[in-house]
Amino acid sequence: MRKMKLQMQMTINGYVGGINGENNWMTWESDAEFISFLSSLIDTSDTLLLGRKTAEGIISYWEKEAAQNPAHPFAQKITDIHKVVFTKTLDKSTWSNTTLAKGDFVKEIADLKKQNGKDILVFGGAGFVSSLIKEGLIDEYHLIINPTAMREGMTIFGDLDKIQRFTPLQSKLYPGGKTVLSFIPKND
Repeated sequence: MRKMKLQMQMTINGYVGGINGENNWMTWESDAEFISFLSSLIDTSDTLLLGRKTAEGIISYWEKEAAQNPAHPFAQKITDIHKVVFTKTLDKSTWSNTTLAKGDFVKEIADLKKQNGKDILVFGGAGFVSSLIKEGLIDEYHLIINPTAMREGMTIFGDLDKIQRFTPLQSKLYPGGKTVLSFIPKND
């Protein structure tokens, strides 16, 4: 069975976006090691899951980046990977390599996990990821901690109805200043 891996940027105090989804808190000082880490997450996956709001922002961004900067280490990978956008409002996809999922997300994800292939990578957004976490659908967490904090914003763990415990896989501080904390959930 394929694993579903979450890659999520967040502040040191746990926010994944500003009140209105702003990402001006993210630090952009990437380094070769961090880029290699992100590339490895993409390389071990053949499907990318996104909520509609996140898809609207990042799919076109990465398509444009791949066209303008063919040497970018993972822009073309994100453009080429099969994307599944979970939506209640869109009727058709205007993005390449993208299908829409409009049914019961728990069943659709269970079906995706049963398919042959590489792992499944989740990029977000906050509401979509919160739902995945609450339903226990994420198999591996890769939380990218930016050296920033803010007073308020969007979180991904606010919908839990019980304590969730995790087994640490690794923690790594990258030269550009980001720290990646990787976990798998404990099944109590």
